[in-house]
Amino acid sequence: MKDAKRFVVKVGSALVTNRGEGLDIAAIAQWARQIARLRAMGKEIVLVSSGAIAEGMQRLGWKTRPHRMHQLQAAAAVGQMGLVQVYETCFREHELHTAQVLLTHADLADRQRYLNARSTLLTLLELGVIPIINENDTVVTDEIKFGDNDTLGALVTNLIEADCLVILTDQDGLYTADPRKVPTATLVRSVNAGDPALEDMADSAGSAIGKGGMLTKVLAAKRAARSGANTIIASGHEKDVLLRLAQGEHLGTLLVAATTPLAARKQWLADHVQVVGRITIDDGAAHALRSGGKSLLPIGVRNIEGEFERGAVVTCFDQKGAEIARGLVNYSAQETRRIAGRPSSDIESTLGYVEELELIHRDNMVLL
Repeated sequence: MKDAKRFVVKVGSALVTNRGEGLDIAAIAQWARQIARLRAMGKEIVLVSSGAIAEGMQRLGWKTRPHRMHQLQAAAAVGQMGLVQVYETCFREHELHTAQVLLTHADLADRQRYLNARSTLLTLLELGVIPIINENDTVVTDEIKFGDNDTLGALVTNLIEADCLVILTDQDGLYTADPRKVPTATLVRSVNAGDPALEDMADSAGSAIGKGGMLTKVLAAKRAARSGANTIIASGHEKDVLLRLAQGEHLGTLLVAATTPLAARKQWLADHVQVVGRITIDDGAAHALRSGGKSLLPIGVRNIEGEFERGAVVTCFDQKGAEIARGLVNYSAQETRRIAGRPSSDIESTLGYVEELELIHRDNMVLL
């Protein structure tokens, strides 16, 4: 990754908190030292850091991660204070300013807020500031959460069009099987980010401290590849890992973006973690979307799930259950149910009016 200029670095809870024993100040100081060196080399770094809830649990004396939302939010509120304080202190040693940025999925699902977040982060980078990003766990709900900071790291990578996403973990990288259970497992050195075999390979089990397993990292790499970013999964315990990666040394697992970067608006559509509606389409419509670059017409719709309004982001599945596209729908769920399976010429007679002839226009759709 020697030629990469802009990096998003995600550090997991097990590393930041020394496996839940409290913030590992020495480790954070080492990452700050490395990032300061990278800044001096002309690199731009955004840091996505887990650890707020884990630090809050330690401060509150909780041994296991709570399940109730208000307890998680309370732990995050307590832990965020210590987390930010340590980062600020460590980076100040290198005369670098930091900025705390807390995000929810709702911030990125709204187009205007998405653009505002992008502008803020790019401005901070121009000013030489190190953004420290975390999910806004104190206000998040099931409906708006990212779910893990691997996903958040990928979304931020796409948001600022970073060259590389580096996911630091307590493992050496992605193995063919879980090395803690299968002694013969081997480290995967390089692979295409969208390779279907990766998801079968990855271990999706989380730990008692963090939420993400190896599967979330593989899916994050697949998401980051949409904007053309490569992903590296490497051990945060490796000495000078960030400096060595930036100098081109091959550490951990490289997941290569093998696809052409999506245009900005379609990237925003693809990056919706949660969608409010699900539309099942017939084989003819699926073929038209996949092969012909066509819009989705009402006649191709077979089933509608969820409640949504005009302009919402919905996802399209074929009849085998495979997700093939996401887009901005031109009619509400109630209206879509009434015109489903009908030709576009029947829209006005069915609804009494016509907004658009297409249910989802191809300009407002991204194939997945």
